[in-house]
Amino acid sequence: MPETVHDPFPETAPDLSVVVHGRNVQDHLPALLDSLDAHPLTGVEVIVAAVGDWARETAERHAPAFTVLPLPEGAGDAAARSAGAARARGRWLHFVHAKDGLPAGAPSALARHTAGLPGPVDVLLFDHVRSSWRASGLPSPDGPRLARAGRAEEGLALDDRAGLLRLAPLLGNRAVRAGFWRAHERLLTTEDEPFAAYAALLLADRVACLPHPAYEDRGLRPESLPPPTPAQRYALVDRYEALLGLTAGRPAVHRALYDLMVRDCLRTFARAGMPDDVAREFFHRASVTARRHRPDGHRQPAGLEGMRRSLLEEGAYGKYRALQTANHARRGLRSAVRTGRRRAGTRLRSLQYRGALARPVDPHLAVFSAYWNRGMACNPAAVAAKLAELAPSIHPVWVVTAQGAALLPPGTDHVVPGTRRYWEVLARAKYLVNNVNFPDAVVKRPGTVHLQTHHGTPLKRMGVDQLPYPAAAHGLDFQALLERVDKWDYSVSANSHSTRMWQRAYPSHHISLDHGYPRNDVYYTAGAAEVRAARARLGIAPGRHAILYAPTHRDYEAGWTPRLDLAALSDRLGEETVLLVRAHYFYDGTASPLGGLLGSLRRTGRLVDVSSYEPVEELCLAADALVTDYSSIMFDYANLDRPIVVHADDWETYRTTRGVYYDLMAEAPGPVARTQAELTEILTTDAWHDERATKARAAFRRRFCEYDDGHAAERVVRRVFLGEDERTLPPVLPVDDRIPAPTPEEATAS
Repeated sequence: MPETVHDPFPETAPDLSVVVHGRNVQDHLPALLDSLDAHPLTGVEVIVAAVGDWARETAERHAPAFTVLPLPEGAGDAAARSAGAARARGRWLHFVHAKDGLPAGAPSALARHTAGLPGPVDVLLFDHVRSSWRASGLPSPDGPRLARAGRAEEGLALDDRAGLLRLAPLLGNRAVRAGFWRAHERLLTTEDEPFAAYAALLLADRVACLPHPAYEDRGLRPESLPPPTPAQRYALVDRYEALLGLTAGRPAVHRALYDLMVRDCLRTFARAGMPDDVAREFFHRASVTARRHRPDGHRQPAGLEGMRRSLLEEGAYGKYRALQTANHARRGLRSAVRTGRRRAGTRLRSLQYRGALARPVDPHLAVFSAYWNRGMACNPAAVAAKLAELAPSIHPVWVVTAQGAALLPPGTDHVVPGTRRYWEVLARAKYLVNNVNFPDAVVKRPGTVHLQTHHGTPLKRMGVDQLPYPAAAHGLDFQALLERVDKWDYSVSANSHSTRMWQRAYPSHHISLDHGYPRNDVYYTAGAAEVRAARARLGIAPGRHAILYAPTHRDYEAGWTPRLDLAALSDRLGEETVLLVRAHYFYDGTASPLGGLLGSLRRTGRLVDVSSYEPVEELCLAADALVTDYSSIMFDYANLDRPIVVHADDWETYRTTRGVYYDLMAEAPGPVARTQAELTEILTTDAWHDERATKARAAFRRRFCEYDDGHAAERVVRRVFLGEDERTLPPVLPVDDRIPAPTPEEATAS
């Protein structure tokens, strides 16, 4: 056994240093730090080795309670752990990855337990829970193993409890004595966390066990991670080569680790997606290691598992593949029998689609859709317009409903869902562009490009973040959603907030295009003539103020519920103000959700129902101010640098039932009204455009109009369709250097 070094600590040193380390992966770090901040940390210090600006900004919100060590973007987990350990004053270290979590009270409980451990104990093992995008707090299989190991006062020798090697190889489910860590830091500081976790056990003099959960291991969707390189796959074999070298003269430990190696190698080999040449080399390396380290007298288990292990040790790659193929065929036959009847109804469509899929991909064909095939709108429409300018050789085809087809500009090539040509263009187009998702049946062909433009900046919870909110998640198939998301190649973002939230809500491996929303370009390219024309089309006379009222949908309501008495509000605003009222698009296709609220006001021109008016960007250009609640239109309208008033009569209910990503009441783009009386007071005084409102709007614009500068569509087209390097694209202008479209007053004066 290597000699253990016992470092002296001053009496004032904390019992435990919690070292939080790494990037803010999919925005899980805030919840971790909030949980640490929410409970007393007796005998505990927290050090956050924050990698990148996002993690640093998150951690600094908790300073000075926590020590924050900023590390540059790209710093690895090993460097972050090392930096955190170097600053730690605790007698024990607990390494917590930024993506993971800690049960309430766990750090203080660990600190109390480690304080009573005797000197020979170098590692404390404890239980953990497991979480993923679909479930949280699931028990691990480690609890019973820890309970069986017992709680010897003087600790346990691994040689007597080799089964402890079967615990999940996480640094987070073990605390290590600081002196022990520093004595072996060169070996333990590695990007391969399982290696460090195993090595800590192998090097420890004694270990102690605590069969209570004190860690939450959050597993990320494999589809949200870059695919492993061949070198990373081979590293698994190298890991066990090095670890088995630490077991000389320890037969029980060697046997246990050998079995783990064979199990892990076979599991890795069985996973889909490994190219044949890589699989063959991996199998060969694993076979050589298995033969080299096979324990004397080792016996294979019975049955299929024993057969697999024997073939690995023999290096019989061909025989192993044949065994796999036979097993897959047997399972496939059983599955086909179960599902054959269900597929009969879709056979004709499948035949048409499969026939089209057999033909080559057309590099000059692009399919566009927006808002579940409602028509030419939003970011896809702006991308298509710029595509016609920069790459006219690429032919666009729009997917629209039969009703929406009549509203398309003359000459627009389009297909109606379900038709033969619909499936043909979906099968053959190289580019598929949407602001929602294409149907589940659409196949992601090699060489095709799926561009997800989204249709707003997220205030409310989206994607898998809706799981804890039944009102929003009702009827959603999250597995099917993620399978659609896995087809994305690119995801367009208007600001870093959106980029981060999309990573959380849609955990998959796609590239974020931090280029701005193409639909918002018009807010910087439109001139006075465009503003005047938009107002003229809406019948807004010169000299009149126009206020756009655009509320959003409530998931907790069965239908449209009016939130304002528009007649009373219009009366208070007077003859010189026009209310442009736009209901959420979920209510399109039915009788006007405003119903009898308009009354005689229609005839006066003081209130205009613009629920079906397209494009919405023209409404924003025509309006002097915006009144909304939680609609994403506020983020787009902020580009115009015009007043925004928030009417939040049900904020607490909305936040509780739908879930939100940030506190709008604390970071609103302008004054907030909780009642109609407050809204009327704001709109009939200077409060809607005074200095305080201007300051709030400026802060909001800096945060949420980050990438919108009038060149978003160009950046997207050049990157996605023309294949240009991101470094050659037009740079994003600073917010304060941008000149938005003139206000209606400026347009009239000009």
